[in-house]
Amino acid sequence: MRVISTKVRVAVAVFAVGSALAGCATEGRPAAEWKPPATTTSNATASPSATEPGAPPVELRLAFAGDVHFTGRTLRLLDDPQTAFGRIASVLRDADLTLVNLETAVTNRGTPQPKRFQFRSPETAYSALRAAGIDAVSIANNHTLDYGQVGLLDTVDAAADANFPVFGAGRNADAAYAPWLSTVKGVRVAVLGMSQVHELATQWKATETRPGIAMAFDGVRATSAVQAARKQADLVIVFMHWGVEGNSCPTGEMKTFARQLAAAGADIVIGTHAHTLLADGWLGKTYVHYGLGNFLWYSESHSTDSGVLRLTVRGRTVVGTEFLPATVSGTGQPVLVSGAARERIEDKIATARRCTGLTTKRP
Repeated sequence: MRVISTKVRVAVAVFAVGSALAGCATEGRPAAEWKPPATTTSNATASPSATEPGAPPVELRLAFAGDVHFTGRTLRLLDDPQTAFGRIASVLRDADLTLVNLETAVTNRGTPQPKRFQFRSPETAYSALRAAGIDAVSIANNHTLDYGQVGLLDTVDAAADANFPVFGAGRNADAAYAPWLSTVKGVRVAVLGMSQVHELATQWKATETRPGIAMAFDGVRATSAVQAARKQADLVIVFMHWGVEGNSCPTGEMKTFARQLAAAGADIVIGTHAHTLLADGWLGKTYVHYGLGNFLWYSESHSTDSGVLRLTVRGRTVVGTEFLPATVSGTGQPVLVSGAARERIEDKIATARRCTGLTTKRP
C-alpha cells in the first residue's frame, strides 16, 4: 500500500491533559526530539470550518485501532521506535486522522496498584506512536493508573514533552473530560476519551482536586462533556473503554451509554477493552463500533484477532466503512491477513453483529 507521508491537519495547541502540562514536566527529563512540522499552524490562524454553510463538502479518511502498549515482548520493539509497529504502519499513515488506545502508564516510577495486571512503558512509546502515523491516543482506560497518580502524571508530562496529544485523563476532572481539538482539512474535530471499566473506578476517577480518568459512570458529567464538544466542533468522536473481556457482544450498560452519547451529539463512538473483536453499526445517525480488540500487544490475551477500522466521513456522516483484518503476530505487532484467515475474522465479526442492536444500514 502506498504510504502518504504527510497528513494535512491543523493541531490545536490544547489537548486533554491541559495546556499547562507543557510547563510541568519532571525535572531532568530530556528535551523532546520531535518538532512540529512547518505546515502546522496555531488555531488562531486556522481557516474557517470547511463544514460551514455554503462550503463544499469535505471528505475525511479516519483510521482507528485497538489496545497498544510496550511491555514484555513489545518492549523490545522500542529499540527502534521508527519501526515499532512494523508494516501495518503504512495503513495507519494512509489516513487524515488516526487514533488508538494507549493501554499503559508511561513511567518508570510509581507504586503498582492492587490489581492483577500492571502495564508501563518508557517515554519512547510516544516516538513509536508518532512514527507509525498515529495522531493522538486515548488514555481513558484501566491501566493508565497502574502505577498510581505518579504514573498518570508522568504519562501526561511525557506526552507534553513529546508534544503528543493524549485525551481522557488528566490532572483533574476538567482536564480528563476535555476534548482533544484539532482541525483536519478545515474540519473541526473534537475527540473525547472515557472509561466504563468498573475495576478501581471509584479510586481512579478524576475529581476537581485529584488526577484521574474520565469515567462514564458520571453520566451527567460525561454527556455534558459531549454536548460542550458539540458546540466547539463539526465532528465529535468518543473513544470508549468498556465491555467484558473475552465477550464479543456489548453489554446492556454499553448499549445504554451509547444511546446517551448519541443523544448528546456524538457522531462516532469507538470502543476497546474486551481483547476480542466486537462489531459495528448505526444508532440513528451515530456510527458505533463496540470493540477493536488488541492491536500491538504483549501476549495472546483472549484473542489474536485484530485489525484497522477505516471510516470515510463527509460532514457529520460516516459514508463508508472498511475493516482490514489482522492478527497479532509473535512479535506483538499486528499483521494484515488475507485468504482463509481474513474470511474467518470477517465471519466472526458478522456473527458478533447480530448482538449489537445496531442497524447495518447507514442513514
